Amino acid sequence: MNNLPLSATEETLAGKFGRFGTVLSVKLDRDSATGISRRSAFIEMQTAADAQKAINALNFADLDGRLISVYRALAAVPVNF
Repeated sequence: MNNLPLSATEETLAGKFGRFGTVLSVKLDRDSATGISRRSAFIEMQTAADAQKAINALNFADLDGRLISVYRALAAVPVNF
C-alpha cells in the first residue's frame, strides 16, 4: 500500500485492516537514515480471502485526507547475473 499520510501508524493500519480479517503483521516503510515514513506499508493478512476483502474495500479509500493505494505485493524474485 502506498500514498499513506504521515499520521499513519502500525496500530491505525492494523485497526483499519482488522475489520476484514486477522492481521498478522504491519510494517511501515521508513527511511533508514531519518526514520521518516516513505508513505508506504506492508500488511500481512492471515488468509488470501481476507487480504482480497481488504484490497477491495480500501483501495482508493480516504485515509486522513489522502487516497491510499492498496494492492497485493508481489514476491521478490532473486536476479542472477
